Amino acid sequence: MASMTDITRSDGWTLRTKRLSFQSLPVIMGIVNVTPDSFSDGGKFFDPAAAVGQAMQLVKDGAGILDIGGESTRPYSEPVTVEQELERVIPVIEKLVSLTDIPISIDTSKAIVAREAITAGAEIINDVTGLEGDPEMIMVAKNTAAGICAMHMQGTPQTMQDDPTYEDVVEDILRYLRIRRDALLDAGIDRQRICLDPGIGFGKTHSHNLQLLKACDRFHLLGCPVLVGHSRKGFIAHVLDDRQCERTSGTVGAALGLATQGIQIIRVHDVAELHRALILFQQTYPQGNLSR
Repeated sequence: MASMTDITRSDGWTLRTKRLSFQSLPVIMGIVNVTPDSFSDGGKFFDPAAAVGQAMQLVKDGAGILDIGGESTRPYSEPVTVEQELERVIPVIEKLVSLTDIPISIDTSKAIVAREAITAGAEIINDVTGLEGDPEMIMVAKNTAAGICAMHMQGTPQTMQDDPTYEDVVEDILRYLRIRRDALLDAGIDRQRICLDPGIGFGKTHSHNLQLLKACDRFHLLGCPVLVGHSRKGFIAHVLDDRQCERTSGTVGAALGLATQGIQIIRVHDVAELHRALILFQQTYPQGNLSR
């Protein structure tokens, strides 16, 4: 008998000019933070040339998407202006589209930034506010025909970790993402262009994050690709009971669990490590048991 994920798992994502086809293993989205204050890389790639160099290394390492962000969304981070964000990301995107055919995603909640990034060559709008933070974002998404990733976040980066509370974290977020999917459909955006993200670490406790990671296959019910971004987040140190631990191995371990659930896209900093792990996973995991 076919499983739930066999029946409902989306097998592709239509972008602005490209289409991603999903096989049994996830596509890796490589993170490029063009910021001075991101929680994990602390401004290492704030310089545009450094950001471009890092992005091209991620492509070499196995990234299938590059996610470029110019504003930190770590807990209690402060927002930046439109002008600052544009100054950070547009030169990087313009350079990258001349160097690689890998789809580029703009990680922003500002409609103006999204529009300019698409004009510069980006294929995807990745919005941590579920396209709710800027009233113009849905129209930009519709008019540019970009691929869209709508994420769940309880609160804002300034408030999300104060006291995150749910009746049932999996069902509550499933309900929210269904509502956002339907709002996008009602706006005239094709389902094939929509991707959904439960928002690991965005207004969730460590326990909430673990419950979501164990039940990510539930989100296939929505009929859209599922993206998970758990890379280097605090729940890893919590599970390992070591606040000072390096979090790459924990990130990879959780990603392999997501692969067994048929998750289509995994967003990480450490692309090479995950790419190698997935190669071995594919060779050693009983394929008949994969959700695909």
